[in-house]
Amino acid sequence: MEPARLLDAYERMNVIRRTEKAAHDLFLQGLVKGTTHLAAGQEAIAVGASAALRPDDYVFATYRGHHHALARGATPEECLAELMSRATGLCGAKGGSMHLTKAATGMLGSYAIVGSHLPMAVGAAWSARLRGTEQLAVAFFGDGATNIGAFHESLNLAAVWRLPVLFVCENNLYMEYTPIADVTAVPHPAADRAPAHGIPGEVVDGNDVVAVEEAVGRLARRARAGDGPAVLEAETYRHFGHSRADPAAYRPAEEVERWLKHDPLDLARGRLAELGVGEEAVAGADERARAVVERAVEAAKAAPPPDPRVALTDVWADGGAAWRT
Repeated sequence: MEPARLLDAYERMNVIRRTEKAAHDLFLQGLVKGTTHLAAGQEAIAVGASAALRPDDYVFATYRGHHHALARGATPEECLAELMSRATGLCGAKGGSMHLTKAATGMLGSYAIVGSHLPMAVGAAWSARLRGTEQLAVAFFGDGATNIGAFHESLNLAAVWRLPVLFVCENNLYMEYTPIADVTAVPHPAADRAPAHGIPGEVVDGNDVVAVEEAVGRLARRARAGDGPAVLEAETYRHFGHSRADPAAYRPAEEVERWLKHDPLDLARGRLAELGVGEEAVAGADERARAVVERAVEAAKAAPPPDPRVALTDVWADGGAAWRT
């Protein structure tokens, strides 16, 4: 990744990190209702992957999907307003934290049901194949989803039809509160199972934005060339608990310390220094990210609540709600 592109990726990760921190703070202030599942610490996967994708590619994410929405074109203001149930929210206050969606930029949703979006990504890839667009579908999912049927069913069908779909596992070591290693027979729950379906499986450092971009770019070119799907397991670590109700006390202190020293932003800063990018340029990226998120917070706070009259709109593709047979 060239210095200018890496600096841009660093700034994007910085914006995501600060947006996640803002969501955390707004929740504590009582301005975000319900719960949130923060992806702080996993930014390099979303930003690195997005850097390797085309603007018209499709992305599907989990309920821990703020970083993917932001990486695929949603603004911090849209996301924070959605979390705060404002009319200016990404989904007009109808989606909330777990369902951030921006179809216009290819962000086809975050899904609360574990693994439910994997077959949807297969369907999107099949659609691209039928239309001859060379678009790619990418399904991001957690390590816990590798132990459900939809994971294996989706890999199998994608392999049979040689579809242009990538399955990217964000392995943060825990399926909610349970260590994935305690309930899985193989060391790499996604990559080690891919060969059973005739699909290549790879493992990458999910905290290294350059490594993620390289891996996704290579596998994307392979898929577009007609060579079928692939599984990429990105090893990472969430800085917060599973959700806002989880203090994550079950994680060993030494494990947390080790992973915090392997922070995506720190790794990117180190790479920038190696490429000769000066501290002033990095500080400028930090300042721009800070200003963007601070403005987003204030704008979201000032935004009006949604009009109750639009509660039943958007049920159908034409935006309406009238029942049809």
